[in-house]
Amino acid sequence: MTKDIIAESVQNDLRYLQLLARSFPTIADASTEIINLEAILNLPKGTEHFLTDIHGEYEAFAHVLKNGSGSVKRKVDDVFANTMSSRDKQTLATLIYYPREKMERIREEEQNMDDWYKIMLYRLIEVAKRSASKYTRSKVRKALPKDFAYVIEELITEKSGMTDKESYYNSIISTIIQIGRAEEFIVALCELIQRLVVDHLHIVGDIYDRGPGPHLIMDKLMEYHSVDIQWGNHDILWMGAAAGSRACIATVIRNNLKYDNMKIMENSYGISLRNLTLFAEKIYPQIDPMEAALKAISVLLFKLEGQVILRNPDYKMEDKLLLHKVDVKRQVVEIGGKEYKIKKEEFPTVSFAAESVEEVYQLTEEEENVMEGLQMAFVNSIRLRQHIDFLYKKGSMYRIFNDNLLYHGCVPLDESGNFDGVVFGKRCYRGREYLDYAEHVARRAWSKEAKEKDRDFMWYLWCGRKSPLSGRNTKTFERTYVLDESIWYEESNPYYKFYEEEKVCNMILHEFGLYSERAHIINGHTPVRTSKGEHPVRANGKLMVIDGGFCKSYHKTTGIAGYTLIFNSHGIRIDRKSVV
Repeated sequence: MTKDIIAESVQNDLRYLQLLARSFPTIADASTEIINLEAILNLPKGTEHFLTDIHGEYEAFAHVLKNGSGSVKRKVDDVFANTMSSRDKQTLATLIYYPREKMERIREEEQNMDDWYKIMLYRLIEVAKRSASKYTRSKVRKALPKDFAYVIEELITEKSGMTDKESYYNSIISTIIQIGRAEEFIVALCELIQRLVVDHLHIVGDIYDRGPGPHLIMDKLMEYHSVDIQWGNHDILWMGAAAGSRACIATVIRNNLKYDNMKIMENSYGISLRNLTLFAEKIYPQIDPMEAALKAISVLLFKLEGQVILRNPDYKMEDKLLLHKVDVKRQVVEIGGKEYKIKKEEFPTVSFAAESVEEVYQLTEEEENVMEGLQMAFVNSIRLRQHIDFLYKKGSMYRIFNDNLLYHGCVPLDESGNFDGVVFGKRCYRGREYLDYAEHVARRAWSKEAKEKDRDFMWYLWCGRKSPLSGRNTKTFERTYVLDESIWYEESNPYYKFYEEEKVCNMILHEFGLYSERAHIINGHTPVRTSKGEHPVRANGKLMVIDGGFCKSYHKTTGIAGYTLIFNSHGIRIDRKSVV
């Protein structure tokens, strides 16, 4: 038996060496690569930039991306230290963030633009040199803009003190200005600095919903040089909708109606809501068309959610089946054995007199036609498919990167602070195995082999009671209809109580194979309420909550505009954004 194991190991090594030989056919090739990789390991660590919970706020996202959460400003400070005034350093940093806009203003004030161009070009070259210093020349070369690659490489690789080439470099700068290319060259240098200041970008979930520009954020990310994404509950919702989950589709539409973002659907993704609005106007003729559409899609949603829950007893969410417990005549609903008054509603498409619970949650013929059209529109939207393809390509439930464990929501725990078991198909999953299972099903839902059960699971990941992306008991029905706000409270998973404890965070890190003292958990999803004394660093520094706070509706609750995080050769730095 031992000989067989040794023989198999030798065969595996041989196959590995054969594959390696394709890239490095000679000893010289292999030696060169070894030397190169060993040298790279001794370079300073590239800067990682962590953003989360962007929620469609494109302008705020683009600004943070341009300045690298203050990394550009710090680079300017490093280069010029006490040799430049604070005002001039701020002007230079702003130029790097917004070169075209800044130069447009400068032209209105500056009388001698040639002198200004020369000063700024020299300053930008120095910042670019410092920004490029931690990378190999090969990596820098790949980042150079094509139009000015040769010239920029010459200028930023100049060594200080080499006076014999001084006239050569001065001539390059003068010629750039003389031929009228100074502004384009400045733009190229600024964009290069932005590119070099951040080596890798992590998006720790929730690109979609609430704000008006998630499609623009996705376009930007698809162009970014190095990025990974940890799926958030709002991302998985859109992924489920694009895969054809009707419950996810209804939720997406309801969210966008609620936040007045219908242009995303119709203008950006080409998803027409005409049939829905016509249907809504027919059944709610006395109210505003958008309010009618919101009412109609809400009822559709609760019917479709009911169908998912009834099809999947493993979810153990039968207590969420509330539509059939409404008494329209008395305007009450029974929840947990107690009756609660509801807002005045008619529910014209609900058959409360049906003989079975299942019949209450069936769509009418008109509702079926509306949902069939919406389902086809989501599944066949080319731009949406491109964006969701990218989320699958660059995304995952969690990621381990440089001793950090990144995830959006939580690793579900029980009331004792241990990993909670979740049963699907007679098998219990917990901890890392549960997140791996969730990712496996999510990927299958996007495949040609997807089944209805897989698409249902995308809805579960959006709002399921033990979903690692949601992490709370959602109360959408109650918040929509029930007047008593005390019933609106959404209880969080015990994870959010125990993640303050260092031993629990270490347990989670160990579950994912991280035992280093330098290991951390980077967590999104929950806003940090500084107004209530909360701090983003938890568990003696083992866990950091960095909800980016981009969503404007959260600012009154949090008291700030959220946090971002920078991790480089100097360590980890959390950046607090002020409300603007």
